[in-house]
Amino acid sequence: MKFEKWQALGNDYVILEAGDLPWELTELRIQRICDPHFGVGSDGILLLARATDPAYVAELRIFNPDGSEAELSGNGAREAILYLRRHGWTDAETFSILTASGPVTPTITDERTCSVEMGQASTASKDFPDGAPDGLGTLTSGDRDWKFQHVSIGNPQCAIEAGADLEELDLGKIGPGIERNSQFPNRTNVSFFRVSGSRVRARIFERGVGETLSSGTGASGAAVAAYLAGAPSPITVELDGGELKVDISPELDVTLTGWAEPIAAGELAPEMMAALADLG
Repeated sequence: MKFEKWQALGNDYVILEAGDLPWELTELRIQRICDPHFGVGSDGILLLARATDPAYVAELRIFNPDGSEAELSGNGAREAILYLRRHGWTDAETFSILTASGPVTPTITDERTCSVEMGQASTASKDFPDGAPDGLGTLTSGDRDWKFQHVSIGNPQCAIEAGADLEELDLGKIGPGIERNSQFPNRTNVSFFRVSGSRVRARIFERGVGETLSSGTGASGAAVAAYLAGAPSPITVELDGGELKVDISPELDVTLTGWAEPIAAGELAPEMMAALADLG
């Protein structure tokens, strides 16, 4: 079975085409493929299928390394989009793909860069069912109270302005308690950020992953929180893996711009395929 591995700001995914799968992509199989020692190693899997609706070039499903399915990934979406163009699924510069969170529309600017219309962000969602309409709240994790901004941008985001303490935070200690806080029944992604004018420095604790070098939806969530607090758009978000540009309209329509590139292409060995088949 063929695969490619791509990365965007250090956020790496294995890309598979659904038509090549000889079996269902189960939770255990996802975990094995993503394992850095017993598999290919990645932050998740991007599964691409031919769209049944001609309005879309492809259908994209996104899986975390723990086997859970994510609604959307900004970095993963760009990797999938540029993969589709490179492999001839479309020759258009602007097109749409379908994700679990709904349609996303990219515009490709060159072979490694594209802007993606991520949809309209919201401060109220089913992922924060008891929250106030403005998405503001407070929770406790790591023996400390945190004020947060809930943002739904294809998936749930909990954005926390950390100020000068940002770089010293132990996300491995703080993050799990926020990700699994009872206020978020579907768990949540977490971004800790600091604002300086139209620039935001952010660190990401991703749902089902842990601390990560970057996250497109995490960057979007932090940018929207900063925008709601008065920062001007567009906002440049500095992540551990690099920078992304986030444009936000007054209606909270979000466009994310950044790069993605392939790392490797290969084929899973017969021994690996047999091991995956046995996992069922």
